[in-house]
Amino acid sequence: MAVLTIDTGTTNTRVLLWQNNQVLASASEAVGVRDTAITGSRFALQDAVRRAIADALGQASLEPGNVTLALASGMFTSALGLHELPHLLAPCGLQDLARGMVSVNLPDVYPLPLWLVPGVRNNVAPVTLANCESMDMMRGEEVEVIGLLDRLQLRTAAVLVLPGSHTKMVAVDDASRIRACATTLAGELLQTVTQNTILASSLGGEFAATLDAPMLLAGAASANLTGFGRTCFTLRILEQQGLAERNARANYLLGAVLASDLQTLKNSTALCTIPSTRLIIAGVGVLQQALALLIGADDHFVTPATIVDAACQTHLAGYGALRVAAARGLLPASPACSD
Repeated sequence: MAVLTIDTGTTNTRVLLWQNNQVLASASEAVGVRDTAITGSRFALQDAVRRAIADALGQASLEPGNVTLALASGMFTSALGLHELPHLLAPCGLQDLARGMVSVNLPDVYPLPLWLVPGVRNNVAPVTLANCESMDMMRGEEVEVIGLLDRLQLRTAAVLVLPGSHTKMVAVDDASRIRACATTLAGELLQTVTQNTILASSLGGEFAATLDAPMLLAGAASANLTGFGRTCFTLRILEQQGLAERNARANYLLGAVLASDLQTLKNSTALCTIPSTRLIIAGVGVLQQALALLIGADDHFVTPATIVDAACQTHLAGYGALRVAAARGLLPASPACSD
């Protein structure tokens, strides 16, 4: 049984071809809904999805007719995507997502029906200036959460932290349902400051290569005390006074950016965390390590964060989409998917 999973994001589209519960082929295109927003046309996204599908099928020497099922998630279902679906309301679990799936025919994208997984939004209505911080939404992270919950076999309430261009913090309840989420622009802020401000010369346009705990903590403390903007400019002082080398300065900036994410974790009315809330951090590398270190150093949190290893996160969006499809009855129940 061959199954296609399509994951469309803001800047990239990825297609996986699954067979016998393993990834047989993968293809990606550096095109997402940002291209639709810039051009006002969906043509580039349509073409990118077609190319990625053709690439994945070509790698496996298969034709569309050999594919039993095709699934799409992420920004594919947004207003800037290829077929808009309304968000489902939280709390939302595996069975809710399965019931919310919709089959569509998009011959300009794929010759056979596509099953779409909808996104999820916080249950806040009406949204006003007074409560808008409680509102948030996701498209794509819901299948990642489903996949992660399955792989971790998590059966307790927690907040999953998914760092990236945007940090998505997802609260799940003890019934494995998405209760709410909160989003920050941490990744984009880090990239913008590092590469598109006067600090680009101080940082060489590069992010932290390795974790420097003292500098990370110093940057976070500075941002909490004197503000993000002032802390950023302090990097110039550190450079000009020869007080820290490039990687140390990059850690200082990373601490300043992530200090804001910790404020979200502690104070967001969307998440409603308490000091004993279990925190689980996905992602890889320095960003994941830095978040765990900052959480561990913050007196607000009473237990260390759980780190998700890289193997548990492989092909997470596609894996989660398969779980949703199985719950809908489109695939055999509880297929033993692997990577």
